[in-house]
Formats: sequence, C-alpha cells, structure tokens
Amino acid sequence: MLVSAKEMLDKAVAGHYAVGQFNINNLEWTKSILLTAEELKAPVILGVSEGAGKYMTGFKTVAAMVKAMDESLGITVPVALHLDHGTYEGSYKCIEAGFSSIMFDGSHYAIEENVEKTKELVKICHEKGISIEAEVGGIGGEEDGVVSQGECADPKECKSIADLGVDMLAAGIGNIHGKYPADWAGLRFDVLESIKAEIGDMPLVLHGGTGIPEDQIKKAISLGVAKINVNTECQLVFADATRKYVEAGKDLEGKGYDPRKLLAPGAQAIRDIVAEKIRLFGSDGKAN
Repeated sequence: MLVSAKEMLDKAVAGHYAVGQFNINNLEWTKSILLTAEELKAPVILGVSEGAGKYMTGFKTVAAMVKAMDESLGITVPVALHLDHGTYEGSYKCIEAGFSSIMFDGSHYAIEENVEKTKELVKICHEKGISIEAEVGGIGGEEDGVVSQGECADPKECKSIADLGVDMLAAGIGNIHGKYPADWAGLRFDVLESIKAEIGDMPLVLHGGTGIPEDQIKKAISLGVAKINVNTECQLVFADATRKYVEAGKDLEGKGYDPRKLLAPGAQAIRDIVAEKIRLFGSDGKAN
C-alpha cells in the first residue's frame, strides 16, 4: 500500500537520517528499487518526472504498475509514489491518478504566484492524505527538459512557502541535477543553516544527489536534510552494465537477447547503487 511521505520524513528528521527518492523509468527500475528497499528494511520514495510519466504512457499507468508491484512482491516497507518537479497541471493529474505524494515546482514563478498556487495544492493534497513538496531557488542543471542555472534559496522566501503547510521543502543550496562539473564549488552549508533557522523541523530535500561527496551528504543530513533525490546515478550504472553485457557478446550467447537477460545486469546495478545510497543516507532498518 502506498503511503504519504510525511510520516517517513518526520521520522527521518527526528532520527537524523534521510530517505532516498529514487526515480523510476520503467518496470525494471521500479522492481529493483522496491526489492532493495525491502531487503534493507528502508522506507523509500519512488520519484516520477513528468517526462518519465509520459514515457510510461501516463501517470495512471505508473500508479497502477507501482501499486500492483508493491502488492505482488509482498513489499512491507513504507513506499511513497511521488511526482518530481511537477507543473501545476501535472500535479492535478497525479492527484487524480492516485499518487501518494507530489512536488509542485513553482520556483520559476514570481514568489507571489508560487505562494498562491502552492497554497491551493496544499489544501487539496491534505484533504486527500497526500504529502506535498515545494521548491524555492532553482536547482541547477537539467532534468527531463527542466533547466536551471541553479541558485541559492532566500531563507525568508523558504519560510513564506513553509508556512503554507507543505510537508517538505526543496531549497537550492548549490546543488544541481545531472553530473557535477569538475569546478563545482560544493554545497552552501551557510545557506542551509540559515534556511533551517527559519523553517524549524520541516524536512528539507536535497535534489541532485548524484555526485555529491559523502562527507557533504552526511553534513547536509546533520543540518536537517531528510530526503535526498537520486536519478542520474541509477541511469549511469544501468547504461554501463548494459553496455558491458553487449560488448562482451552475452546477447549473442543462447537466448542472451531475451530482454529479461539483456536488462538483468542493469537492474542488478541499480539494486547495488540503491543499496549503497540507502546505507549512506542511514535509512536502512528504519522502515518501522
């Protein structure tokens, strides 16, 4: 059964660990992440971008697949199905489709309009028991066509959004989507501390979890980050494992071309990286 992300993130704040959001792109991604979370007894958030939702033929298809797989695999850990960087229109579609959590990314609007739309969605989500994430300060890089240069959030603006009743807040602190460049300056912990001082115990979200050094991840968690998003890293290890399988000629051996065999190394690579991240975030064994 899918659940809101609120309870799992409130527990993470209190326990000084973070819950991983791992984005899904198809059945293999979903199955790999769910099985790994179950194995490590970790709460988990399945993220779905609007681009990935479209690729999987729509949010209703995604919700039906995840709910059925959760039941068929006998998953016992808390699982939230979360819209990642949702538009205003996309948020409503996911609410209707049966998602248990959404992120409304109003960061490109003027702060007044961001507040207005977020307030509206908070009311609807909470009436339906759905958790909602908001964003202040664009997260750098590109993800499914969502491009931002990256900027540090204004702590006062963070408070104005947090006060609307959102369940978690994504705030730009120098993090970016995709691969980090060699000259990346690192996370701005001074900004993170200022934001935390304004919003109190509200769970903070760190987007762009791929490529951030482990020591910075741990420090961010110690300063109130309770949800960390990982997407690019799963894509990279999946592609690398699949490439090695094909380059080794495995697809030409027997029925190695069968997609169940062809995609198996990539699926295992996802399981391995998800397990690594869950342990790094400290959420293993925290399902209860």
